[in-house]
Amino acid sequence: MKLRDNNNVVGYVFTAPFIIGFLIFTLYPILSSLYYSFTEYNLMEAPRWIGFDNYVKMFTDDDKIWKSFQVTFTYVLASVPLRLGFALIVAMLLNKAARGIGVYRSAYYLPSLIGGSVAVSIMWTQIFGDKGLLNSFLGVIGIHTETSWIGSPGTALWTLIALSVWQFGSSMLIFLAGLKNIPHSLYEAASVDGANGFYKFFRVTLPLLSPIILFNLIMQTISAFMTFTPAYIISRGEGGPLDNTLLYSLYLYRRAFVFFEMGYASAMAWVMLIIIGIITLVLFKSSKYWVHYESKGDK
Repeated sequence: MKLRDNNNVVGYVFTAPFIIGFLIFTLYPILSSLYYSFTEYNLMEAPRWIGFDNYVKMFTDDDKIWKSFQVTFTYVLASVPLRLGFALIVAMLLNKAARGIGVYRSAYYLPSLIGGSVAVSIMWTQIFGDKGLLNSFLGVIGIHTETSWIGSPGTALWTLIALSVWQFGSSMLIFLAGLKNIPHSLYEAASVDGANGFYKFFRVTLPLLSPIILFNLIMQTISAFMTFTPAYIISRGEGGPLDNTLLYSLYLYRRAFVFFEMGYASAMAWVMLIIIGIITLVLFKSSKYWVHYESKGDK
């Protein structure tokens, strides 16, 4: 009994840093933001309880928040499928045995390793600026334009989407691991039955890869909703031009740290949490119609 008690103490000691960190840096801020979302709070004065006023204002008296919703959902609906599509295509290409294949895998993963950092966002402004690398390349092939792809309302958001798609490395590695777990005998059996490459992809690869697709879809959707740094750097924190890069996270930041409306920003954070939760739940519920599991008991 004494030995068991000692083991329990040792276990508590080793888990204490995580538990303490979770309580102080995760649970407490979450509960605090929930409280502040029902208050008027500007960091300078004590929070003042106003009930649901922040939420009512959000949906009845804030035109910019609807613009941020439009921009954010456009960004998510465009970037996530494109990112996963490119990741799957490249994963299938890298799933073949070839000399130096490890070098290619590392090269394709590198953009995701450096992430959506400040340096990458600054580099992106140099590529898509009016005198950037893209316009210089177009000039070489005879297409002369002075358009700033970042500064144009019609193309600004698509430069952010292009940046997101470029960083497909993490999804690619997960797809690659899933492809390696598909038994080669299934492809051989399909070949014996006369199946072509198109049929193999849709009848063998996609069904067996569908749990991996679901995982990547959920993770990349959540990540897309949380995108902040590229929009902040490329638009210089303004969300321009004409609010066409005003992602929800950027607008939340501006409300909190530019206008010091901490209560309103907290309410915005909780609305986004609920939206992401609903979308994740819908993806999970819909998965039973398109995700294939080898064992029905695994559902």
